[in-house]
Amino acid sequence: METYGLERLGIIHPSAVYRNLAPAVLVEKALQRGEGKLSDTGALCVNTGKYTGRSPNDKFIVDSKGVHDEIDWGKTNVPISQEAFDALYEKVIAYLQNREIFIFDGFVGADRDYMKSFRIVNELASQNLFIHQMMIRPTKEELETFEPDFCVIAAPGFKCIPERDHVHSEAAIIIDYEKKLALIAGSQYAGEIKKSVFSVMNYLMPKEGIFPMHCSANIGEKGDAAVFFGLSGTGKTTLSADPNRKLIGDDEHGWADDAVFNFEGGCYAKCINLTEEHEPEIYRAIRFGAIMENVVIDEETREPNYEDDSLTENTRVAYPVEHIPNAELSGMGATPKTVIFLTADAYGVLPPISKLNQKQAMYYFVSGFTSKLAGTERGITSPVPTFSTCFGAPFMPLDPSVYAKMLAEKVEKSGANVYLVNTGWNGTGKRMKLAYTRAMVTAALNGDLEQAEFVTDPYFGVQVPTTCPNVPSELLIPENTWEDKQVYHEKAQELVQSFVDNFKKYTHMPEDVIAAGPKQK
Repeated sequence: METYGLERLGIIHPSAVYRNLAPAVLVEKALQRGEGKLSDTGALCVNTGKYTGRSPNDKFIVDSKGVHDEIDWGKTNVPISQEAFDALYEKVIAYLQNREIFIFDGFVGADRDYMKSFRIVNELASQNLFIHQMMIRPTKEELETFEPDFCVIAAPGFKCIPERDHVHSEAAIIIDYEKKLALIAGSQYAGEIKKSVFSVMNYLMPKEGIFPMHCSANIGEKGDAAVFFGLSGTGKTTLSADPNRKLIGDDEHGWADDAVFNFEGGCYAKCINLTEEHEPEIYRAIRFGAIMENVVIDEETREPNYEDDSLTENTRVAYPVEHIPNAELSGMGATPKTVIFLTADAYGVLPPISKLNQKQAMYYFVSGFTSKLAGTERGITSPVPTFSTCFGAPFMPLDPSVYAKMLAEKVEKSGANVYLVNTGWNGTGKRMKLAYTRAMVTAALNGDLEQAEFVTDPYFGVQVPTTCPNVPSELLIPENTWEDKQVYHEKAQELVQSFVDNFKKYTHMPEDVIAAGPKQK
């Protein structure tokens, strides 16, 4: 039996080994093994069980001598000893003996100057299908000489014992940067594999002068590229899937001196409340070869119910980028001319679109702000601020100042315009219409917004346009949307204070960047 070098990972007695199976074969395997069901669209639908999203409290980095001084240790980047990792690794390897093993050997990074090779070892055929569609797929010739730069082992069936394995629960996601290994145990949520790979790239790329970004990217007819940063629910995937622009990728990219490039070969989109009317590209991408997680389907008709959140609100679908009709299949674009930070402000005080200078760009990038409403989304009386460093805190192993400095350098060199776009609420208590947000983004991308007059926001110091094509002018200035001006000022000051308090933890940020943040009046 061909093992494709698994013994180098310690896996010496598998019952069978499958390498880079075609999606159709992986779907067959998953169905035979009872891992999922087919929907009426032809997509494979799986239930990931207890873990329906990433488990940040179960993520660790091996505190080895070679990386100790590089990692930004803290609540996000939690250390685990080399001894504890090695012991757990041996247990997982023993668990995998005499089991079917699915391997995917592929690449991350569409720019071949910076491309990295990854070997993903899976216990489940469905997870192997997921990563097959998410990574860059090799040719037969590339497989013949394939050597991995990094290996990821995913064994969701193995349950950790916290007191024995020095972890926090039955799940553990551990990266050993020095041994070039990642271990995922106890969780079937496939996003853990994807984000472990991303975390590795966020460690490796800055060493090669590449700015790694948790963002989507697209490219216009004139070759003008744009990147969209934003946390879940802010519209990153939706706004980058533009029928008038080619999609480079929806989530992870690198910014080189002469190009922006997709790390991945697929997309991972949220499905909750998905409709063909509002998100036609994503809706139509859910067909054979796609894999849905925790989407409820009708047992008789197998029709997906995208409104059903009984399993989780974080319903997901993964599909290859070629399922999007206007995708840029090279995964490459010119250096970005527009950078957009997306936020969903439930306080109702951030402008729907504003322009940032370089220091403000660094400040709001590091802050990674969005907010949500507690309980129902009725009114804006109980907003909950959320800050995720560099719009991707769980995946950024280095100090935030490293990534912020790279952003500033790339923006300065490319001459890109940087905008903060609020897809959330205003003083009316209603969320901004998607059509208006699209119009503002379009105006930023095609240069129309540069022709507008700008005013300075009194609290956040950003430049706010007074007009924008196809957007009512009264919506552009936040205070104008509030009947009770006193409440507006109270909410604005409340949000400003949240920014100020959050930024205190960034001890390595330059003073001029700190000064570029919002201020109390």
